[in-house]
Amino acid sequence: MQTRVDESWSNACRQIVQAGQRMDQRGWVPATAGNLSCRLPDGRIAITRSGGHKGFLTDSDVIEITPDGVPVDSANRASAETLLHTQLYAHDPAIGAVLHGHSVAATILSMDEPSDAITLASYEVLKVFEGQTTHETSLELPLFHNDQDIARLATVVAPKLADMQLGYLIRGHGVYVWGKDMFTALARLEGLEFLLACELARLQKKA
Repeated sequence: MQTRVDESWSNACRQIVQAGQRMDQRGWVPATAGNLSCRLPDGRIAITRSGGHKGFLTDSDVIEITPDGVPVDSANRASAETLLHTQLYAHDPAIGAVLHGHSVAATILSMDEPSDAITLASYEVLKVFEGQTTHETSLELPLFHNDQDIARLATVVAPKLADMQLGYLIRGHGVYVWGKDMFTALARLEGLEFLLACELARLQKKA
């Protein structure tokens, strides 16, 4: 079965390609790291294929997967972390895009934080996240241990999804952020990466 190519699919590919370029420019997806996806109005899911450099994506690097994470075209290979994307789409019908990056700040902070979450407080940029109206607040970014068994990792993440306001972070790996559409997801990712960079700078200043 082949992916149906139409205006909606072309638009999804364009959004993913542009988001990949923006993430690459900021150093959030080194080498072949990271993965990006979006859900089309008709329910189809578009995601980056496994192994592609996100700064040099083309439409052919975007593949269609089923809600269970299986490539519609069996000749394609989806990212090993596809199940973390489909888990989010199944969790909330309002989610329209999911982004995963591997920044320096996210990687270092996730490895040094002894608790199960990073607390971000009193930053103006926290207002980029839904429901926040003032900098006088604090939000927690949950931390999960890395696991090459993605299905098992998904079961660990699942119980906390309903309470996640920022996204989540896999230790030594990277962040997962989502939104109602690609613009919102990208804005949330940029906001979170800014906050993590601030936290890293403060940590290094204390050293």
